[in-house]
Amino acid sequence: MTAIQQPKGVLIVDLGTQYAQLIARRVREASVWCEIAPPRTALEKAKSMDLGGIILSGGPASVYAPDAPHIPVELLSLGVPVLGICYGMQWMSQTLGGEVKAADHREFGRASMLVEKPEGVFEGFDGRTVVWMSHGDQVVRLPQGFEVLASTDTCPYAAVRDTRRNYYAVQFHPEVSHSLRGSEILSNFLYKVCRFQGDWNPGSIVEREIARVREIVGSTGEVVLGLSGGVDSSVAALLVHKAIGARLHCIFVDNGLLRLGEREVVERTFREHFKIDLTTVDAGERFLTSLKGVTDPEQKRKLIGRDFVDVFREQAKRFTNAKYLGQGTLYPDVIESVAVHGGNTAVIKSHHNVGGLPKDLDMTLVEPLRELFKDEVRAIGRHMGLDPRIVDRQPFPGPGLAVRIVGEVTPERCLVLQKADHIVTSEIEKAGAHKGLWQYFAALLPVKSVGVMGDARTYESCCALRIVESSDGMTADWHYLDRELLARISNRIINEVRGINRVVLDISSKPPATIEWE
Repeated sequence: MTAIQQPKGVLIVDLGTQYAQLIARRVREASVWCEIAPPRTALEKAKSMDLGGIILSGGPASVYAPDAPHIPVELLSLGVPVLGICYGMQWMSQTLGGEVKAADHREFGRASMLVEKPEGVFEGFDGRTVVWMSHGDQVVRLPQGFEVLASTDTCPYAAVRDTRRNYYAVQFHPEVSHSLRGSEILSNFLYKVCRFQGDWNPGSIVEREIARVREIVGSTGEVVLGLSGGVDSSVAALLVHKAIGARLHCIFVDNGLLRLGEREVVERTFREHFKIDLTTVDAGERFLTSLKGVTDPEQKRKLIGRDFVDVFREQAKRFTNAKYLGQGTLYPDVIESVAVHGGNTAVIKSHHNVGGLPKDLDMTLVEPLRELFKDEVRAIGRHMGLDPRIVDRQPFPGPGLAVRIVGEVTPERCLVLQKADHIVTSEIEKAGAHKGLWQYFAALLPVKSVGVMGDARTYESCCALRIVESSDGMTADWHYLDRELLARISNRIINEVRGINRVVLDISSKPPATIEWE
């Protein structure tokens, strides 16, 4: 147990669903702290928390299958309200004496649900609402003590409860936006059933993370933090600076893979406004030399991660007690790079500040944002007075333009992409079209095509526009800009950036594509 005062919270037991992180976001959006754990560590985690409630997630298994997740039944005896979602409902029902079978009518997608008792999680409801179903099994007999709260035409037990034990269970997914009043259902569980106070807010997050940093670093330790100028590293720097003051040493690495004018913005913001110790390291030649001839995306990321850490190690030698490496790692970074909760999560891509770190790293990591989502990071940035131009800035990948240059990264290709990307971002922001977008940028493709300029044949590169909407980067959908704006962007790139004669629009969602090209 850490000495830091833990907020009262919800334990989300991840039973294999793709929505565990989404449940967590919905809970935190309701100003309640939560943690996620797999079944094998759930009981231990529950006992170590200031526990106020439990949510059992959905999952792909059948409760009667031999390989069904083993969930400690003791979770139901901890004296806190429990909400079972989909598989979680089925496990609760079977464990408590009910029965689950393969459904005669499977439900996948939207369903009209009749709320028969507008109480508990349905307080304030009246009549029907639309929910999102995704199940092939369903409860056919309820355990003793349970009553029906809601039903659909093919699912008589769409929502149930046991009032004596404060058990609630729903067959649908309230965490997804397709369940029109899903957030309200979860909020009712948190406030009407669990009686939380809603004390997970920017102020409490800042206090908690400052305390955590002080505990890790101690009274004499010094932190070297890689500052990129993006919202993540900037907020991480402010948190660490509030925790240890002048013992924070920010290192801005100009790796030759930055956006146009990036270096000047970072130096002006942190040296002049926040008065934070900042060293700029010219390392463009070093990084580009490492990337020479490399085309594999994973190798690029790992080489960049290696060079970043080497630079930090070299810089750290200037300080007597700089045994700590600060990073702006976020929760989605961890989820994509490693199986953070010990499950079977596939590694999608290595983030240089997660999967790209060497095993022999001789510095202790300080990652005050590691358990936070992007919207939480922006909220605490605003709370601490960070410039809105940084707080609301679109995410920029740690490896920089290297993962937006498909194929070999060269100084010439970097310059071409910097110019094209600057046109994309400046035109979108000038038009005010960036509001509501998650990211908007250009990618340089390893494809050349024939064009005609001034009645002469050209054979030059292709540039792709990537414009997406998202709330946290975990999923994303492509966005179609105004046609005139797209035309203006394309026209400027082709006319002003030597080396590009064709512009295309990326209309892929995540999944199946990722937001970045590599």
